[in-house]
Amino acid sequence: MSAQGTPAQVYCMNILGHTFEDYMEMVKRFHGSPAPGVLIGGFMVDLAVRNLPEGILYDAICETRSCLPDAIQLLTPCTAGNAWLKVINLGRYALTLYDKDKESGHKGVRVFLDTEKVRAWPEINAWFFKLNPSKEQGRVELLRQIKEAGEAILGLQRVSVKPQFTVKQHKGRISVCPECREAYPADDGETCLSCQGNALYL
Repeated sequence: MSAQGTPAQVYCMNILGHTFEDYMEMVKRFHGSPAPGVLIGGFMVDLAVRNLPEGILYDAICETRSCLPDAIQLLTPCTAGNAWLKVINLGRYALTLYDKDKESGHKGVRVFLDTEKVRAWPEINAWFFKLNPSKEQGRVELLRQIKEAGEAILGLQRVSVKPQFTVKQHKGRISVCPECREAYPADDGETCLSCQGNALYL
């Protein structure tokens, strides 16, 4: 253990060619703050990409809505907008990158935050398990531990994604809603979902 109470072995490394400091600036610009979850997510994406075959096109699945999707969108071609990223909220801090080619069996790599490994890093452990109120967290020490831990707090699994989760959703035919006169997917019904009672606004 180091003098600060963290493991002596550290994994400080680049994140897909970016230094930790450079990646932290990218996160600030994109996410609004250097959120610990997005910073850890950078190491998760890096580990997954390094364990995929070179030259393949891949899609992504994220098992949480919190922070981790931003790391995927920052560091890979997979985004919510191009539908290469699916967020399936299982509440687990994990992501999968998998081969787009169905002939491959959609084989890929799942990377997750390992709860046993995290316990060796006190500030990361306290942040992840919400052991302290946010205002009591040692922010500087937390960021230092994230940088030093790198992939040491992660687990990796080889997986094959179930076919139903690899299907692309297409809009299909587009109609004009007879009530609001806006375009919408015709498969939603005779009127758009908003006019069916799902309006977002007062």
